[in-house]
Amino acid sequence: MFGKVLRAILPAFVLFSLAAPASASPPDAPIASEWRNPSNSVHIRIDNCGGAVCGTITWASDKAIADAKRGGTNSLVGTRLFRDLKPAGQGKWSGKVFVPDIRQTFSGTIQFQDGDKMVGKGCVLFGIICKAQTWSRVR
Repeated sequence: MFGKVLRAILPAFVLFSLAAPASASPPDAPIASEWRNPSNSVHIRIDNCGGAVCGTITWASDKAIADAKRGGTNSLVGTRLFRDLKPAGQGKWSGKVFVPDIRQTFSGTIQFQDGDKMVGKGCVLFGIICKAQTWSRVR
């Protein structure tokens, strides 16, 4: 009985193994691409930064600038929002997320979806409490 089951599932296992090799590397991050947050109050540029991937603010609305200043971040444009991101799976990068409104840095990820969407996520308390935003590609 066990032999029949093994013969039945073995071909599917072999095909699955060939289709998705374990050594496959994640796709490159879309370097030099621009992204906007859901409220279109902040734009970032994804780039290589010292051997990792980062996201630097290139534009911010007056309200976003004022909110950041109230939180202690005096210069919002030019601030690295996503820092030290390293590959962490298919289209996913793990590193740090800076929140300018409260001047705090958290562990976080970005994950690219469908070429025009990026989900940025920051977590505290060992990943128990997280907040995510879906960013859209500007160019």
